[in-house]
Amino acid sequence: MTTYTAQIDAAPPKDKWPLSRRFMLEESQPFFDEMRDTRPILELPELTMVFRYADCGLILRRHDDFGVDLYRPKQGDYFMAQDDTADHWRDKSIMKSILDFEQIPNIRTFVAETAARILASAKGSIDLPKSLTRAVPAAVVQNFFGMDSGDPDKLIEWSYWNQQDAFHNQPFDAVAVPDPDHIVKMRERSNIMLALYMGRLVLARAAKIKIGLGGDDSISRLLRLSFSDGVKFPLKKVLFNAGGLLIGAVETTSHTVNNAIAELLGRPQELAKAKAAADTGKPEDLDGFTLEALRFRPAFPYFFRTCHRITELGGGTQFARTVGPGTTVLAVTHSAMFDPASFSDPKTFDPGRSHGDNFTFGFGMHECLGRAIAKPMISEIVRQIVRLPGLTAAGPVVMRGGVPESFPLKWQA
Repeated sequence: MTTYTAQIDAAPPKDKWPLSRRFMLEESQPFFDEMRDTRPILELPELTMVFRYADCGLILRRHDDFGVDLYRPKQGDYFMAQDDTADHWRDKSIMKSILDFEQIPNIRTFVAETAARILASAKGSIDLPKSLTRAVPAAVVQNFFGMDSGDPDKLIEWSYWNQQDAFHNQPFDAVAVPDPDHIVKMRERSNIMLALYMGRLVLARAAKIKIGLGGDDSISRLLRLSFSDGVKFPLKKVLFNAGGLLIGAVETTSHTVNNAIAELLGRPQELAKAKAAADTGKPEDLDGFTLEALRFRPAFPYFFRTCHRITELGGGTQFARTVGPGTTVLAVTHSAMFDPASFSDPKTFDPGRSHGDNFTFGFGMHECLGRAIAKPMISEIVRQIVRLPGLTAAGPVVMRGGVPESFPLKWQA
């Protein structure tokens, strides 16, 4: 059989990246195994891919050397589109603090009750992304983040198009995106609608806070902080960052839950163990099953960065290469999570595995802002699904724009 590297080397320059991308998405494990062993740094005309844990960690950890330049045209002045700036450090610290860690048990209970109610009303069949995995995080946004007056369908739509443009409509995605301009237009339209909604919401909430009637949701907390003048956080920041809470919560949660369920359904023995844990154990007992399923099937198989200075990758090995400023680099973290140098017995599904080095929620400065909330929220939705008796897939996962758009399930009602 012709090796992956031989096929890539033999392909015309314009076909090397599309071919490598197809291998990464469709034949991931054998492709990754070979690349880690024989070509851990793959230099292509459009970009450079790295496959080993050490190099992926280096790229995501060294924010001075590898930046998030490609986010800026999509996200503007949002702090996650900046590296090591005052706005980034201040805004991210504030946003982490107002996502109250003490509320996590309440959020988990709310997620459990909301997911269970939707599943009970489905009466034995459901299309996950259409009826559950977007609806539940949208409800969390409404009930805990303060967007209770929003139309959930609109909240989902605004999150979707922002995620599409930021993560699935980059220049190197042109090989798979038929109309990138349409995605940009839909993101811009969504942001206009989101800004109008957030403006009205913040003004109304601010008036209540001024007379002592504000709530305990995230937006109310941001407003109190802004009004205190204790830190540089004007109302514009409140609007911008509150919108970021929505954008980051809905679509990524949906994607990860669908991936975790698809992986577990493909592993009957692990599914049975997960169901037993869900039926008889503590809610947290499902966290390991969920994280391990996402190690095998992550929502994001890579994270992209732009090189800022000449940097050696693969240092101290026969594969050492340098990348120069302006190079787009893909840290293929899906491969890195199967690197035996960092994950013992990586091909074994082990729900008891330590996930301290897991890339599911990102790594380094740009690690997921809401990681503390996202993990139990995702795991709790998974827990409610695997508890269903006789759970089976009624069809395949159908992807649209890189995310699950349809995934029908059925069970014994």
